[in-house]
Amino acid sequence: MDPACQVGTVQGRGGSIMVWGVFSWQFLGSLVLVPISLNAIRYVELLGGHLYPFMLYCHPHGNGVFQQDNCTSHKSRLTTAWLDEHSSDFSVMKWPPRSSDLNTIEHFWDVLAKGVKAHHTTPATLTKLWAALVDVWQAILVERFRKLVESMPRRVAAVIKARGGPTRY
Repeated sequence: MDPACQVGTVQGRGGSIMVWGVFSWQFLGSLVLVPISLNAIRYVELLGGHLYPFMLYCHPHGNGVFQQDNCTSHKSRLTTAWLDEHSSDFSVMKWPPRSSDLNTIEHFWDVLAKGVKAHHTTPATLTKLWAALVDVWQAILVERFRKLVESMPRRVAAVIKARGGPTRY
C-alpha cells in the first residue's frame, strides 16, 4: 500500500498500523484496519467487503466515482479486472500517478494524525492507536468531507494551471 495511505506513530520501540478509509460527499464510510500488508488479493477482498456496499448505498444508480491512489496493488490486473466487473455500479477516476494534490483522502490522513495528537495521549499500544484513530474518524464532521469533494474542480484547475507542478493543495 502507498505509504501516504498509512497513519502511524512511534513510541518506545515504535510501531504503526495500516488503515484504509472511504468517504463520499454524503457519507463517511468505514475506516478499516489492514492487518497485514496489502497485496492485490487482499485489496480486492477489501473492495468487495467495504467499498462495494458503500458505493451501492451512496450511489444506488451507479453514478458514483471511486478515487484511489496509484499504488501497485491498486493497479494490478486482479484489481483492474474486479473494478471492470463492477463498472456498471460505479466508475473509477482516472488520474496521473504521484498527484497527491488531487487525492482528497490524503487530507483525511492528515486530519487523523492531527486528531490523534490533539485529543489523545500518545497511544502506548497499537490497539490504543487503532482506538484513537477510530474515535477521530467517527468525529469527522460531514462539512469536512463535503468541502473536500467540492474542492475537486478547483484542484484539477490548479494542477492544470501549474502544468502538473505543485499547488496549494
